Amino acid sequence: MQSEIFANENMAQPATAPGLTAQSTKSLKYAVNGECLARQGSMVAFRGNLQFEKKGQGVGKFLQRALTGEGVPLMSVRGQGEAWFAHFDRNCFLVDLVPGDALTINGRNILVFDSSLQYDIRMVQGVGMAGGGLFNCVFTGQGRLGLVCAGTPIIIPVHPQAPVFVDTDAVVGWSAQLQTSLNRSQTFGSMVRGGSGEAFQLRLDGEGFVIVQPSEA
Repeated sequence: MQSEIFANENMAQPATAPGLTAQSTKSLKYAVNGECLARQGSMVAFRGNLQFEKKGQGVGKFLQRALTGEGVPLMSVRGQGEAWFAHFDRNCFLVDLVPGDALTINGRNILVFDSSLQYDIRMVQGVGMAGGGLFNCVFTGQGRLGLVCAGTPIIIPVHPQAPVFVDTDAVVGWSAQLQTSLNRSQTFGSMVRGGSGEAFQLRLDGEGFVIVQPSEA
């Protein structure tokens, strides 16, 4: 049978080592030899002896999710085999964390990650209810994290002399050491007249970077 669909770049290859790798720009593969954690419902295929179970959040994280509605519903993937993950045709990216790193990520952008990583749900400081009560997941430790993004992300450096302002619906994540606050870019009079649709942004100060997706979905 002949077709461009059988091109080499579309063919799943046997894993050469355990862990998370890119299958394509739209999907990630995890060679499981133990356990990984993933967004519930994101598995699109697997082979081998794997079990998928809803991940308990623990009392603290359960209460945070109940109060904030934030976080990401997780499942554990255990056993030995290979699993492929994707989410609504989003672009996929890999991030490697080492001890000392701390990355804050919007829950909607989390796809799959090593169980060796620690994560916590935290309120974004300085935003409060005026910014929608923004909560993110903070990842620390050593391991690999798989993210999804609507389109190709924009990575913007943040410097003490050059703060960055981002739409709260477009931001994917940022260096956890950055300071956050709410910025109002419209006058009250403009808001009364209907506004521009860009009333508030998240302001990031310090030294680091911010990840923004070209979408306000």
